[in-house]
Amino acid sequence: MEVSIIFKIGAVGILVSVLSQILKHSGREEQAFLVSLSGLLVVLFWIVPYIYELFENIQRLFVL
Repeated sequence: MEVSIIFKIGAVGILVSVLSQILKHSGREEQAFLVSLSGLLVVLFWIVPYIYELFENIQRLFVL
């Protein structure tokens, strides 16, 4: 696993939390929810290939 992906996830987390707090304080809770959801989806799209690779390695290890 690359170290840069951890920094990317951290940057997205910081950006999403700041934007979400700004939107919540301005009374736009719906947009804050959408920002949080989109941040989660972006991170999931980055993580899914690593999870797939993990399951492939486990399958090869146990020869299932």
